[in-house]
Amino acid sequence: MPEPLSQDIYTRLKAMTVGFDIRPGARLNEVALARDLGVSRTPLRESLNRLVAERLIDFKPGTGFICRELDPQAIYDLYELRCALECAAVRLACMRASDDALAAINADLHATGLNADGLTIAQATERDEAFHIAIARATGNAALVADLERINDRIRFIRWINMAARITASKAEHLAIANALLARDADRAEQVLRAHITQRMDQVVDAVKEGLSSIYMPGAKDFFSRIIKEA
Repeated sequence: MPEPLSQDIYTRLKAMTVGFDIRPGARLNEVALARDLGVSRTPLRESLNRLVAERLIDFKPGTGFICRELDPQAIYDLYELRCALECAAVRLACMRASDDALAAINADLHATGLNADGLTIAQATERDEAFHIAIARATGNAALVADLERINDRIRFIRWINMAARITASKAEHLAIANALLARDADRAEQVLRAHITQRMDQVVDAVKEGLSSIYMPGAKDFFSRIIKEA
């Protein structure tokens, strides 16, 4: 188990890389990072290597640690993989999840997932992820959950962008998925889930362009922290 200090450094660095507080392709200055985080180089390097293993940053010999690029093809591939994993998960959940587990997913969705009013885009995305992870957990397959969580980390920035445009539609689709789960209708659950997740390449390219503008244009990234006001 990681030491508390190492875990704290890792958590803070992970948030920076997931949200692209460090610009894509930029070299991570270890001296400056250690100073800004108030830590020594050794635990910092351990956390950086852990993020490399999770493919949240890159390492290039002779250059050092590099913030990963916002690459449309890589993101498209991750969405394709996410779709395959989640479709498998929802079918497994329909087949073998307990009635209590499916009822809990439905109850939590109604309690926290159908009203985004007063939330930020980031908070709404967090609830969106929680709904999908709950389905994966209901399968009882820990490896599936872990893989999905790693994918979520790598596409979260793009999901923030998508969430801003799809809050209303996303909630309706979640409700349809939850109802199909309760009915143990695996075909219907997979059908809705696949349509809910699938991204065309042109959609990914547009999201990446919007994401890059939010990174490089002063103040644009504040959009993710704005409060949602639903009609």
